[in-house]
Amino acid sequence: MKELNPLLHSQLRLAVMSILMNVEEADFVYLKEKTESTAGNLSVQLDKLSMAGYISVEKGLSGKRPRTVCSITTEGRETFEDYVETLRLYLHL
Repeated sequence: MKELNPLLHSQLRLAVMSILMNVEEADFVYLKEKTESTAGNLSVQLDKLSMAGYISVEKGLSGKRPRTVCSITTEGRETFEDYVETLRLYLHL
């Protein structure tokens, strides 16, 4: 049977990808609130997803405050859809 993608199998990374599949973009604060994660842990997981090419991360300023905005890439969308399909096979859905 096909293996589940280990990078997406993490609860927080899977939550981030699930959120980004349904929005055009999401900022760091929104992702932190929705996933109920710590800033440090979320930052590490976003870096992993970004390094894999699954999300894009843009850092900038909103007024004088730093702002990080994330969006899913085409590769990330395809990888997530493949992950969900593999889960369906495991669950016989």
